[in-house]
Amino acid sequence: MSEIRVASRSELEDGQRVFAWVDGVQIGVLEHAGRLYAFENRCSHQGGPVCEGTVIGRVVQRFDEEGRTTGYDFSEQALHLVCPWHGVEFELETGRCTSDRRRRIRRYDVLERDGDVYVAV
Repeated sequence: MSEIRVASRSELEDGQRVFAWVDGVQIGVLEHAGRLYAFENRCSHQGGPVCEGTVIGRVVQRFDEEGRTTGYDFSEQALHLVCPWHGVEFELETGRCTSDRRRRIRRYDVLERDGDVYVAV
């Protein structure tokens, strides 16, 4: 396994993203809440630029004591990356598709060293 430098850490603040081509594959690195994530920038649904999508919390339905729905919230723990083409959602931690567990986007390990960000490929 090798490491490819993709950016300085200061380039990845406040939800910013950077993209790098490695052996013909575009990898997107994004920051969310102080953490870095890297994925192949290709949605497993129809090839859209998934890393350009929005990060949102999983929608969670609320119920009252009698089991009736009282509305919806966004989870702050279960985060999803939403492909901008068709809205397909992927778990930010794993890259697994939330609607079809057989699908996923390829995830890469992200390393920080001496103020720089690397992706393990």
